[in-house]
Amino acid sequence: MTSAPAYFPQRRGTCPGLSVPMPSGDGLLARLHPTGTISLSAFAALCAAAQEFGNGVVEITGRGSIQIRGLTAASAPLFADAVNALAIAAEDGIPVHTDALAGLDDEEILDAGSVAADLRQMLAHTSLPARLAPKISVAIDGGGALGLDNLAADVRLCADLVNGAAVFHVGVAGNAATATGLGVVTPANGVEAARRLLEIIARHGRTARARDVLSNQGAAQFHAAIADLIINSMSFSSCPGLARASTSSGRAAGKDVDGRHEAGHDVKEAITAHGLRDGSIACGVSLAFGHTNARALEQLTQVARLIGALGFRTAPGRVLLAIGIRPADAATFTAAAEQLGFIVHPDDPRRYVVACAGAPVCAAAHIAARTLAPAVTEAARPYLDGRFRIHVSGCAKGCAHAGVASLTVVGQHDGCAIIANGSVRDAPVAFANANQLPSVIAEMMRDAKREAAHV
Repeated sequence: MTSAPAYFPQRRGTCPGLSVPMPSGDGLLARLHPTGTISLSAFAALCAAAQEFGNGVVEITGRGSIQIRGLTAASAPLFADAVNALAIAAEDGIPVHTDALAGLDDEEILDAGSVAADLRQMLAHTSLPARLAPKISVAIDGGGALGLDNLAADVRLCADLVNGAAVFHVGVAGNAATATGLGVVTPANGVEAARRLLEIIARHGRTARARDVLSNQGAAQFHAAIADLIINSMSFSSCPGLARASTSSGRAAGKDVDGRHEAGHDVKEAITAHGLRDGSIACGVSLAFGHTNARALEQLTQVARLIGALGFRTAPGRVLLAIGIRPADAATFTAAAEQLGFIVHPDDPRRYVVACAGAPVCAAAHIAARTLAPAVTEAARPYLDGRFRIHVSGCAKGCAHAGVASLTVVGQHDGCAIIANGSVRDAPVAFANANQLPSVIAEMMRDAKREAAHV
């Protein structure tokens, strides 16, 4: 059946979907958020559809969604029909994010994918999707290697082991470090806890977010909503149970019988090999600056097929994971991915520069953010590491990165505003035109390094 001809969002903030793509500078943008493994044949067909009906540009977002660009009013419904025919399991409603390897990871405490499926099914039979803001989201972290610590969400459930039993730490409004913790519930009550918290947000209007409720009225309503589900009196200003410890000093004193630290465990790097329950591995690569072309993805799919992979999953951080690879074939896959321009090394400096599509792709952008990103990366290369990140935004909306960065560049009608240790909403400390931007950023970073050395 042909998709309904509703191609443009009807209100501000609506997320682009298959049947309601979003206008952009290069046509219409459609977004797909997969909820499991995409078979290699379906992934290849998706890439072919991106070339046939769009302009061939494929993006993976910071939250792990797949975006297809360059659709038209005529081609968008044809693209939607083509993708629907592939039967790719994907979000349809309130986004419920899970660990990228949920159900496969040999380190996970529980299968977040199963809990998420139950939550999606329950929400589909309520009025909540129609009563909540379009960008409301839920994060369900099963405690595996690729956790959701850095992913901000309105409602968070994070699996942990407490006295040897699996539980969910519950939090609202933030990532693992910043969310307000509400206590601990059993896995059986996780779905109901999430539903009740979403209901509290919905009562505050169609545009409300969890952070708005907290800011205006505090956490009392959230606490009261799940008070009868709480099995532990723990309550936090942030969520230490949600954030996995990264050093031994932050861990619980002992380990559970299976070796996991009860207060959490280390989150692994996504761009590496991950052991799966069946003895195979998942191998992660990243899209430089979040985008590539469908042809490169098709070629990567061919390599994955030759070495016997089962499919792909996406992950937060613009990562693509090949699933079901034999450990001996990991080097073949990563070498091919590197030749095709994908990021295969965790310390690749391109990982520390976030850029939106920019002009002329985005009609709102004042600068060609994505075009500038490689030059900015090269100029800043000596100083870039996991502690120093740069955000290049084509306009003041900051779509590619909502949080704080070491340096944030905001495109304006007369050039680029540069913000230090802030976000697009903060006051700039310097200005530059687009041609000068790489050298100005390099100079600012040199100065910052000298100042740090004298502290």
